[in-house]
This record gives sequence, structure tokens and C-alpha cells, in this order.
Amino acid sequence: MAVKVPMLVLGFMTGTSLDAVDMAVLDTDGEKILTFGPAGERRLSDATRDVVLEATQQALKWPRGEPEPPIFRHAAEMIAEEHHAAAEAFLQENGLSFPDLDLVGMHGQTVLHERPKPGVPGRTVQLGDAALLARLCGRPVVYDFRSADVAAGGEGAPLAPAYHLARAKASGLAPPLAVLNIGGVANLTLWTGGDDIVGFDTGPGNGMLDLLVQARGAGRYDAGGKYASVGRADEGVVRALLAHPYFTARAPKSLDRHDFSLEPLEALQLEDAAATLVAFTAEAVKRGFESLRTDPREVIVTGGGRRNPEIMKALAERLPAPVRVAEDHGWRGDAIEAEAIAFLAVRAHRGLPISFPKTTGVPAPMTGGRVVRP
Repeated sequence: MAVKVPMLVLGFMTGTSLDAVDMAVLDTDGEKILTFGPAGERRLSDATRDVVLEATQQALKWPRGEPEPPIFRHAAEMIAEEHHAAAEAFLQENGLSFPDLDLVGMHGQTVLHERPKPGVPGRTVQLGDAALLARLCGRPVVYDFRSADVAAGGEGAPLAPAYHLARAKASGLAPPLAVLNIGGVANLTLWTGGDDIVGFDTGPGNGMLDLLVQARGAGRYDAGGKYASVGRADEGVVRALLAHPYFTARAPKSLDRHDFSLEPLEALQLEDAAATLVAFTAEAVKRGFESLRTDPREVIVTGGGRRNPEIMKALAERLPAPVRVAEDHGWRGDAIEAEAIAFLAVRAHRGLPISFPKTTGVPAPMTGGRVVRP
């Protein structure tokens, strides 16, 4: 049976910051965005967050070749139930219901991401019981967007570049253009013209800063750059962090928020440690731009990092083009990743490529994702 296009699709994204389920509705054929529907979020319950944190800790200790930790199953069910509850309220608030949707895209909660090494394939785990979500919603669910890419030798990330290209075109923007998403990890998309995109993770985003603040018992994150704004970056520590082999590896390349240790920051006061991590994030982004052959006209910043004025200031000081937040172009900076999952769900459903040699290092453009029906 022919696939219906365009489709009204709900995209879900839960980032490694573990703060909320992000949701966005698009009307799209997976090539062009026809209509932007509503977007919103619902905070993760403390119970789900605690289980996911424990699942993440067990994932980091999980030996290759061994059965997956039993907590994965429990966490996947909780995540699916959390997604359904979030969507039910969200759709009702916006005059929609599940039968209005043609498709649902669920990224799932990343608890492990290991990039491939010579002779060793990558590993990536996104938890979320798609079959349960499909039964609860009564709609087909596209999920597991990264595994096929990893199995083919790709990095499995970043996946957003295809959507960044479509979003830029929908706004009538011109290349060369960069989109910088600062979530737990920071990733960069450069659009050089036509359909040509380059993408890779530049380094840490908010993730290390969140872990630092949590480890010091000072909250969940550095709200408004409160701590970093009164601290002084330790350039010696920044240099030590930048000595990590990731920064000399060639793109495409990807990261997990746990790939860098907080140990070099232990001797620093919280404020100085926070300022040091802001400098580290921004300097890593700068190095990412230096590895490109083309400077963009501007850099559009999405994700939670754009809300940290210290990060934005550090980027503006270092990057080779004007730095603007997503909202400057009418984009929904908190919803870009959920929109991307909605867009990629339709592409996956149609068998269109979602990852590319210049974004994940996969040998040829390829589709991905799996579909489960209620």
C-alpha cells in the first residue's frame, strides 16, 4: 500500500539533561515542511528520572557481549508511559487527539553512546518501549533511528542535520549557514549549498556543566549562567580538557555526555569550574569551525545552551560569524529536536535517507528507524 504523504506527525525528544519530554507536531512529506503545528514539553517525573539515571549508570558499566541490564526493560516502559501521558495532555490543550495523527516519532532516551573505533563497532542505546507507546496512542510509531547507521559503520549521530537543512530552507535562509545545537552535547551542521550538509559533535554542550552542578549539590544546572558569570576560567584546565584525542579525530564524529571526566576540575571552586566548562564548550565549538573549509554567514544556536548567557557570550567572542539564537529567525529553539524527530520519522517511514557520509560517516546515504503498529 502506498505511503500517505504529507503526514501529520508528532515527534518526541528526551535529551540527556533528563528534564522534559519535548513534543512538536509537523505536517510534512519528509522533504518539505508544510505546516508547523503546536510544540510543548512536560517535565519528566522524578520517578522516571531516577530510573533513567540508574539505567545510565548501569549502561556505562555494561560489558560488550553481555545481556543488557534488566533495568533497561523497566526504564523503557516508564519512558513510553511518560511519553503517552505527556502527549495526551499536550494534544488536548491544542485541540488535537491521537486519531488526528498519521504517525508518531519517538527518539527514546539515550543511556549509552560509544563511537566506533578501529575494529570495534559503535554502540548506541535509546530506551523507550515503542510497541507499548503504539498501543497506548493507537498510532504507528517510528523509533530506533540510530542502530542501522551504527551497524553500517556510522557514528549514529548527529541525526538533526537533515532537518536543519529543511528548516533553513523553510525560512528562506541562504547558505553558507551553520546551525549549532547545544544540548548535553554540542553538535554542528554546516549547509554549504544545494543539499550539501556537514555535521558532527563539536564537544560538550550543557552536559558536563549539569553534571558539575549536580555533583557539587548546587542544583540541576547553572541557571542563567549564575555560577559561571562570577567565576574565572582556568586556561590550564581548558587546555588539559582539549588535549582529549577526540579533538584531533577527523569528522564526522560523535560523543556521549560522559566521554569527558570532571576530575580536572576538582581543585576549582564551583564558580571557577563552571566558567572553565563554559570556556571548554566554546573553544571546542571554535575548533570545530576551524576544521571546516567554509565560514558561514551566521550561526543559529538552538537547544538549552542558548539560554545560558555565558555560553552565548563565549561563542560570540570566538566564532567566525555572527551568533544568533533560533528565535531571531522565528524558530522554536526548544522544539527543534522534537521537530527533527517528527521530520525524520516521515523520512524513515518513506524509506528516505536520514544519515549521510558527511554527517555520521556512514558509507552511503541510508534510511533507518523501525516502525511498530498498534
